[in-house]
Amino acid sequence: MKIFISFLQSKKAHSIPAYSFWEYYIKNGLAEAGHTWQECTDVDWALGLVPKNKQEQSLWLAEAWGKTVDHLKTSPADLFLCYLYPSQISIPAISEIKKMGIPVVNFFCDNIRLFKKIPVEFSVFDLNWVPEHKALKLYQKAGYPFINLPMPMWVSPEFRKLKPELNKQISFIGSKDIQRQLFFEEVVNLRADIPLDIYGSGWLDSPAQPTIATPGLVEKSKYQYHFLKENGLNSYRHKLLQRKALKPLSNTIRNNIRGNLDFADYVTITSTSMITVGINRYPSFHFPLNKPDTYSRLRDIEAPMLGACYLTEYTEGLEELYDIGKEIEVFKDAQEFIEKVELLTADNSKRIELKTNGQKKALHEHSITQSINKIIARLGL
Repeated sequence: MKIFISFLQSKKAHSIPAYSFWEYYIKNGLAEAGHTWQECTDVDWALGLVPKNKQEQSLWLAEAWGKTVDHLKTSPADLFLCYLYPSQISIPAISEIKKMGIPVVNFFCDNIRLFKKIPVEFSVFDLNWVPEHKALKLYQKAGYPFINLPMPMWVSPEFRKLKPELNKQISFIGSKDIQRQLFFEEVVNLRADIPLDIYGSGWLDSPAQPTIATPGLVEKSKYQYHFLKENGLNSYRHKLLQRKALKPLSNTIRNNIRGNLDFADYVTITSTSMITVGINRYPSFHFPLNKPDTYSRLRDIEAPMLGACYLTEYTEGLEELYDIGKEIEVFKDAQEFIEKVELLTADNSKRIELKTNGQKKALHEHSITQSINKIIARLGL
């Protein structure tokens, strides 16, 4: 099958959160599944997420979608597979593509984090690929077609051979945010000697200081008005409380910071640590700081694929991905995290069981090949 892809491809590095890995995963995953992919090399899809004024965004939309439609007229595809935010969507252009007989499927993985209700722009798709279990009810309420599939993750065959433990590390890899910081502070307060190794960006950075002049009363009032209108009074209160909660890292946590990893070390640490940790809570003004929301992350697919002994934070839907206790382990709070760490540390056979079974499940049932096959079957292609 020939599949046209729009997965944030770009020939430039933009000042937005990391995005280039999606192109790598989807292209390799489709090729492994036996499909061919095509793209419009003249379109910078990631540029559509760079902040702009309305006129600049309208110009980007017209140019990007104009080139895409023209490309598909001369080189038709069997399926259009994309990863588009609402601001990147042109309903008229996608409708025109659909009239060509090309079904359009959109993957989106930040529904829970970003939306209280699913944007109307998503109604144009023939199918919405939704990885977050908690988001399903939002799509049901909106009445938009959807399919619940895992995050599209691909690991190179060279990394699929199960590796033995090379260290006694309890490893977490991820950038710093307030929820991760608070969680680990709670863990070390309960057990200061836990052998935890934290990798990732931002952990030792000083709190960001304003680089522009403090806004005047009028500008500040406008911002607060728009925030309240968009998010409500509770979110504004949570925002103020979160700002007060920002504190420097404790010395105990600082002593556990190991810095950034290159790709090779990332794979090695994930696959050979005694325990690899996942955290599924996330910062949000919509929830109290001490009762954060959670959703399953890409790491919940990637770490088992790499053969990790994986201990991740429980969130709704994980039990539909894995046999918990046999393929991965989960925790719900800091105390249970420590208990699970102690149990796994003392049980070598259980760690081997999780590594073996978790990798087998992720590679065979949560692959891009399986997801694309289910999409094709759902669309009757």
